[in-house]
Amino acid sequence: MSANIFVPLSHQNNTKHMLYDFSYQNPTRIHFGKNAINKLANELKAYGENILLVYGKASIKKIGLYDQVINILQAEGKHVVELAGINANPRYTQLLEGARLVREHNINLILAVGGGSVIDCAKGIACGAYAEGDVWQRYYVNQERVNNPVVPVASILTMAGTGSEMNGGSVITNEETKEKIGRVYPLEIASPKFSILNPEYTYSVPKYQMISGIFDIFSHLMEQYFSGDDDCTSDYLLEGLMLSLISASRKAIVNQEDYEARSNIMWCATMGLNKILGLSKTQDWEVHMIEHQLGAYTDCAHGIGLAIISPAYYRYIYRDGLHRFVRYAKVVWGVEDHGQGDEAIALEGINRLEAFIAELGIPATLREVGATEEMLPLIAHSTIPGGGYKQLNAEDILAILKACY
Repeated sequence: MSANIFVPLSHQNNTKHMLYDFSYQNPTRIHFGKNAINKLANELKAYGENILLVYGKASIKKIGLYDQVINILQAEGKHVVELAGINANPRYTQLLEGARLVREHNINLILAVGGGSVIDCAKGIACGAYAEGDVWQRYYVNQERVNNPVVPVASILTMAGTGSEMNGGSVITNEETKEKIGRVYPLEIASPKFSILNPEYTYSVPKYQMISGIFDIFSHLMEQYFSGDDDCTSDYLLEGLMLSLISASRKAIVNQEDYEARSNIMWCATMGLNKILGLSKTQDWEVHMIEHQLGAYTDCAHGIGLAIISPAYYRYIYRDGLHRFVRYAKVVWGVEDHGQGDEAIALEGINRLEAFIAELGIPATLREVGATEEMLPLIAHSTIPGGGYKQLNAEDILAILKACY
């Protein structure tokens, strides 16, 4: 199995620590706003003529973005090769097809137009096109260092959620082996060279996908927040982003074309997983590990699976990180201390998280996303074990799955 997708700095339980030493540089240039697409032509001048355009299904054509991008590419004299139909959980077969196109057409830049799944697939193509041997085994299962040429990637974002527009993460599903595995490629080789973020492009996303993306963002923030028992700058940034996301989400579910709300959601997503918030944090990511295998078996929307699993997971571990869960309840959800004790405060914070999930309109059980009782042991025993405050094994994971079934 692979190493943990987001590579925590340590697996120490409930540890109070000093700020870790770190080095940080993010190579992605962000163009944000209603006119951000106007930057595309100038960005393209830095690359050769052969462009692989990677996108999902029909949405970018419905909103006119496909035609706009093609016109700009053609005006800049680019030869365009297309890879369309990328799934919401991108397939390894699609990665291999993209890699074939890169080699066949001597591609100079992969331009991903879509949500995080499209961008994730583009990164996998970029890193795997010139790899020797089995890309899945080497770069996803074994998490080997990339030692081959990598094609540059750029993105035009149409759905906020994964933060893939400003990181090296790539999550791919292998349908044959029933594995959904992610890895973080080094920022310097796999992060998009530039990303164009226009919140208006997200208007076309169906509400179900919008709320899935919202909770994916929220989960990214919580997975970094629930680690250690410190009081560092990252904690305050994470709390602020959670509060911003809650506020913006409540506006967006009422009016999906609220530009300010969608702007804040989009920027929360980018900030949430460009690695800057995780600096000095041990991090957790076990909810993501469980959901990946849930997704491998059911193909459910990623953020929806995370939302179903999260309350059960946090109720299972909160006593091992009680101080942080109390702080979360008070700061993020406004739970007041009326002398009822830390455990009651922590649990009320988790209850309010669960109520927010319901407010978004997300299903509450695994049954509702296609899981069967027979699947639960298979998901549990194929999930990468780990955790933050509490280290889990397969039996712990099975108990959590049963609690939210």
